[in-house]
Amino acid sequence: MAEKIIRDQEALDKLKSIVDQIDIGTICTFTPHSSYPHGVPMSRQEVDEDGNIWYICSAESETHKNLEKNDKISVFYADPKNYTFLSINGTATLSRDQARIDRYWSKMMEGWFDKGKEDPNIKLLKVIPDEAHYWDSGSNKIATLFGMLKNAITGSNEDIGEEGELKL
Repeated sequence: MAEKIIRDQEALDKLKSIVDQIDIGTICTFTPHSSYPHGVPMSRQEVDEDGNIWYICSAESETHKNLEKNDKISVFYADPKNYTFLSINGTATLSRDQARIDRYWSKMMEGWFDKGKEDPNIKLLKVIPDEAHYWDSGSNKIATLFGMLKNAITGSNEDIGEEGELKL
């Protein structure tokens, strides 16, 4: 894989493209009671124009409780079918912006918050990426595996995708 460093708007576009393509990321927070991260899958609501990733969470969740004590966060996105992966480390903020909650509210949210969108336990989680690394084959799994096999058999070094840092 060719390694690249992508900067500024191109980096934001790449981050948004991958997050929007995959949607569900594993949010990892850090607890003072363990040396291992606490991970949960969450569906993103939006990647804003600054590259921040927004989620809705519950104030009663382990994720929220961990972030109140330590704002460091890691998020991992994986699409093995297309060999696309993204790793993000950053900081998180928690808030309650009713206008944003109204914008993100959907029927699916009612399953998590039975008191509706005015439920005081609804919190917004904003991930502010500090660093990000991606792997993207640019094709599907079969084409990538074929390219890897071809390189192994022929000794060639044809590009089978790219990986790199996103400098936001």
